[in-house]
Amino acid sequence: MHTAEFVPPLMAALLYLSCYRFRWIALSPDRRPPRWRVACFASGVVLVAAIQAPPFDTLADTVLVAHAIQHILLGDIASLLIVLGLTGPVLQPLLATRWARSTRRLSHPIVAVALWSLDLYAWHLPFLYQLAIRDDGVHAFEHACLVWFGALLWLSLIGPLPKAAWFTDWARLAYVFAVRLIGAALANVLIWGQTVFYPVYKETDAHRGLNPLSDQNLAGGLMMIEQILLTTALLGWLFYCFASRDEERQELLDLADATGTPLSNERAARAAAAGTSERLRRRILNTGRPDRSGADPPPHEDPIRVPRVDNGAGRPEQSVRSTPNGSR
Repeated sequence: MHTAEFVPPLMAALLYLSCYRFRWIALSPDRRPPRWRVACFASGVVLVAAIQAPPFDTLADTVLVAHAIQHILLGDIASLLIVLGLTGPVLQPLLATRWARSTRRLSHPIVAVALWSLDLYAWHLPFLYQLAIRDDGVHAFEHACLVWFGALLWLSLIGPLPKAAWFTDWARLAYVFAVRLIGAALANVLIWGQTVFYPVYKETDAHRGLNPLSDQNLAGGLMMIEQILLTTALLGWLFYCFASRDEERQELLDLADATGTPLSNERAARAAAAGTSERLRRRILNTGRPDRSGADPPPHEDPIRVPRVDNGAGRPEQSVRSTPNGSR
């Protein structure tokens, strides 16, 4: 058993699950993530630990195609499941820290894709790839990088963090295609390459009766198939989200019109995109007017802060929201 390679992800998995559980308990029932998100997060974390444990980890050290499966599950599947389990309320304590605020720019789509691409290609360089096979500590770090940068990639696409104004639905589709093209380029190199890039597998492949070049080509083919399937699933998910948000936006506009509440199309669209349609709907019904933004305040800001308005005399005045019965 490779203790230095298996123990760190196991301890990290226990830590992540414990933190998630404590945060879930601390949240009020209406702010807790739904069960399917909890299941996604737990599945992703368990997968990270399980795929690096014997006997599969031992097989991945001796067969390239098994190592490719390990990287796919860590960098694409497990990281995606973890991000699907995250919501704004869950991340609120973390994002409120100064360190998190200073590193939030890493979630910018262009930055995230650049870092993910650099990580993917760097670890597939023959020197680093074979070094990870020979050194358990380096191997554990390699796998951690795949999970971290994979999570950053998906966080920029479907995570709860605020998105840039230009990152529209069409930009998200382009983002998915760009990611898959970058991954497909590496897969094609492994599929069509006529040189064994990782000689470290020659001896172990020979013991199993495998051709090292065929092992390498098969690993590239597996990467290509996985990318096609994942891209198809992501496109389906995105189109579903687009349709759902448009339906929620229209429902909010219809409700506002029925109650005589002023509501712009932009504010309704922001609420639908931020996942706060239900909160805005309750405010329309209970108070007869929506909030100013149509979306939850960022986690690092005071959620009960009341905006200031001009009192007409050139001085800002604290606005007071009336309760349903008309009292202040």
